[in-house]
Amino acid sequence: MHRITPHQPHPLFHTAATRRIEQAAAATLPAHTLMQRAGLAVGQLAQALAPHARTVWIACGPGNNGGDGLEAAMHLQRQGRNVVVTWLGHPDKAPPDAKASWQRAQAAGVVWTDAPPADLGPQDLRIDALLGIGVSSSPHAPIRVPDARLLACLHALQHSPAPVLAVDLPSGLDANTGQFAAGFAPQTAPHHHAHMARSPHTPGPARHTLSLLTLKPGLFTAAGRDAAGQVWWDDLGTHPGHEAPTAWLCGPPLPAPRAHASHKGSFGDVAVVGGEGLAARGMGMAGAALLAASAALHSGAGRVLVALLDNGYQQLDVQQPELMFRRFDALALEQLTVVCGCGGGQAIAAVLPKVITRAARLVLDADALNTIATEAALHALVVARGQHGQPTVITPHPLEAARLLGLTTAEVQADRLEAAQQLADQFNCVAVLKGSGTVIAAPDRVPAINPTGNARLATAGTGDVLAGMVGAHLAAGASALRAASEAVYQHGQAADAWPAGRALTASALARCVGG
Repeated sequence: MHRITPHQPHPLFHTAATRRIEQAAAATLPAHTLMQRAGLAVGQLAQALAPHARTVWIACGPGNNGGDGLEAAMHLQRQGRNVVVTWLGHPDKAPPDAKASWQRAQAAGVVWTDAPPADLGPQDLRIDALLGIGVSSSPHAPIRVPDARLLACLHALQHSPAPVLAVDLPSGLDANTGQFAAGFAPQTAPHHHAHMARSPHTPGPARHTLSLLTLKPGLFTAAGRDAAGQVWWDDLGTHPGHEAPTAWLCGPPLPAPRAHASHKGSFGDVAVVGGEGLAARGMGMAGAALLAASAALHSGAGRVLVALLDNGYQQLDVQQPELMFRRFDALALEQLTVVCGCGGGQAIAAVLPKVITRAARLVLDADALNTIATEAALHALVVARGQHGQPTVITPHPLEAARLLGLTTAEVQADRLEAAQQLADQFNCVAVLKGSGTVIAAPDRVPAINPTGNARLATAGTGDVLAGMVGAHLAAGASALRAASEAVYQHGQAADAWPAGRALTASALARCVGG
């Protein structure tokens, strides 16, 4: 059994691949073996998570996920724990393995109850073995309407003060997308897990998920991160064989020590183009460009140039005198890594064609993306960059991604892996779809989900910081995919290490990302 932390990469498998791995393993093992292994793993983790629990309540569904819970109940009962089980199945209708585990739980003396216990306290434990991978959030999937008993169990799992251990997946969560199926979403936001910022006023019970056989993408993106909490994994002694991963969970960047015989030219020049002036529309946005520039500077770029679209109003940042201000027409774009769009407003449209066609390496963010979404000619220029071997990274948040793809934000969020891959394929570049479980995709590559970051990043300017970081990694010679992956990981890692009780601001984040 492994505790999943953001310190090494892991392959992720969607539901269909997981079922194939399960079927291949079951074909070589005696009947009931995988369920016995799953139940033992759940029981062992439950013992470790709640060694002093007075009561362990296990909500078991009618299928094999419920069977895993029944098997765990048998082990916990034999260990002398006070186990109470609500089983929504029936011996005459249960799958063979689940029926066998029910019989073993019966023989062990497990206590059965039709309704969730009302007296669970913070020291007790709830185990969610209701549905596993048996639901889909796809609008094309058959709608599964929870019955009254299932709803009662779900409500108890979501609202009791006791910690929760989900077997394989939190019930109702789609293993592929990280979204809840219709009718299963928690009525209140689930409590944050160990990697998520948690309000000191609402600590909430801990949440854990033991993923069985494989790790699923939905545990690490969209609503999955909050719902799953701390993720654990047990492969039950199986192997994926020839099954290709659906995605990867990113690992940390490889260390790249700098040679002593280095100079500022060794790590490239980043030019930040953006920051529409106050005179244009009465909305000065130079701050966004300066945040990106600061992040590039503190991420190790050799030199950082700033071309604000403010008619030359600002010529110096006294807080960061290292930044070199330039007129846009003075930039040698063919020699530069350009970060374009941060705070660019409508003014960015005038310079985008030159930036896209001439920049040696390019990061497109914010208003650059909004402008490209409205002009097919600019879309074509971005595609051509990939054809000419010019590295390009786009960094949209879900609304910007929706504009680029001609979708709604809800459609993008419904399947973040698919949306990111569409962006990469349609724009022939590396796409970074920001959000909970940021997705990094590239044409003809398996996408990756970033495991770092938390809700502290939900503040203005942190996206500009990320764009500058990607630019610095590109300028230092990393490929577009590596630059994006490393920057996203470090961006989230800085937020995870943020001191408790100290507000995260984008300017402070930009200054610490290279530390």
